[in-house]
Amino acid sequence: MQPVYMDHGATTPVHPEVVEAMVKAMQANFGNPSSVHAFGRAAKALLEEARVSVAALMGASPEQIIFTSGGTEADNIAIFGAARGMRQKGKGNHIITSAVEHHAVLDACKALEKEGFEVTVLPVDEHGQVHVEELEKALRDDTILVTIMHANNEVGTIQPIKELARLTKARGAVFHTDAVQSFGKIPVDVNDLGVDLLSASAHKIYGPKGVGCLYVARGVKLTPIGYGGSQEKRRRPGTENLPGIVGFGKAAAIAAVEIEEEGTRLRRYRDRLIEGLTALPHVKLNGHPTNRLPQNVNVSFQFIEGESLLLMLDMKRIAASSGSACTSGSLDPSHVLLAMGLSHEIAHGSLRLTLGRGNTEEEIDYILNTLPEIVERLRAMSPLYEGKEVVMSCTQRR
Repeated sequence: MQPVYMDHGATTPVHPEVVEAMVKAMQANFGNPSSVHAFGRAAKALLEEARVSVAALMGASPEQIIFTSGGTEADNIAIFGAARGMRQKGKGNHIITSAVEHHAVLDACKALEKEGFEVTVLPVDEHGQVHVEELEKALRDDTILVTIMHANNEVGTIQPIKELARLTKARGAVFHTDAVQSFGKIPVDVNDLGVDLLSASAHKIYGPKGVGCLYVARGVKLTPIGYGGSQEKRRRPGTENLPGIVGFGKAAAIAAVEIEEEGTRLRRYRDRLIEGLTALPHVKLNGHPTNRLPQNVNVSFQFIEGESLLLMLDMKRIAASSGSACTSGSLDPSHVLLAMGLSHEIAHGSLRLTLGRGNTEEEIDYILNTLPEIVERLRAMSPLYEGKEVVMSCTQRR
């Protein structure tokens, strides 16, 4: 058995056609897209071709796309830019987000609090879902920005963005969604969703790392957070990463063709994994049971420490994660799982399997055959599990 990669939520392998397009761009089109000579014009043409592909995958117009260095920068430009822009217009200083956002959003909101903005963090239910009624209660006359992610990166729950955006815009505020995990995986149409701002990233859809984009609806004012050039309409100055952007464009074009068929295939694998894993004792599915990304499986194994589980899976040549790759160096339990009401103990025993293009039926079988043995071994070493057995025995004796 070849190594099994089940961490596509962290990053995806670059598609061979993307690599080919990037190499060609580096070798044949080294010009600066801002230069007026023929080399620059050729590079500029490739840049705009990629913009068309990325825009098409989200139903936007090419001029509404700003290329960035990734999803985090796109989130930061959206949140800082919209908040400061709205305050400059005298619209207010209140921002709303949710408890399960990526730290690219949560940390940006915390930084804005130090500038005098007021931030309300919406709770989620046991499935990690934001309720429209909670947003309705939180909206105020001075609310200027609402930022809620499209689909959660850890548990895969898809939020009711269309309803949340409609409510927000009816109150005159700007709506931003972080769609890094959903873009290219499920249909994402900015007009249907009704969002003002949307962040996406290339390396989640078999493109290169270090490239992303921000969709900006017409009429939305963004105060720049960087200065020094006129690129990307002065909203993201700096020489464009042309090879990366070309790769992003190619990845988006491929995703547009494959999204439906690939989504159906991954849903089948996902559901097999969920059914098999939750049949084990003391295992809980995290995230929404049905309204979740096709590639996401997140479960908690009671009486097991997640890092030990990951190490033993790695020894069996299975690459998985316990949650967001961006917080993998932290020993703290997932803020997403805690917000959903899980205890620290259960949150520490979580496992995220995120499927992708290379996964096969044989690999699903391998995981379902391998995991029970690992879980049994780890529980046999756990004093907590022994305690559980003692309690159960005592109860039985009574």
